[in-house]
Amino acid sequence: MAKYLFMASYTAHGTKGIVKDGGSSRRDQVDRMIRGLGGTLETFYFAFGDADVYGIVDLPDHASAAAVSMTINATGAVQAKTVILMSPEEIDEAAKKSVEYRPPGD
Repeated sequence: MAKYLFMASYTAHGTKGIVKDGGSSRRDQVDRMIRGLGGTLETFYFAFGDADVYGIVDLPDHASAAAVSMTINATGAVQAKTVILMSPEEIDEAAKKSVEYRPPGD
């Protein structure tokens, strides 16, 4: 499973839906969507600031994460961004890889 951070901002239409149905209803819908793809919803928080919602999910693969993002964004009620999250152990593994690279201008 891969871990992702979803950041979502509601449009006026999406905000009206939250006011009507409530925050826990939205969390439950997201949980059903993620479980339907074989994943799990780890956290789901509403927030003030750059995004209205932050969620961390485990999904089987990047294609599943892309499907979530495309489906959410296609509604027009929400603008979602997705960030791939990596564990410290995955960074350890990356740091051990040998990469050949030449900076521009060298």
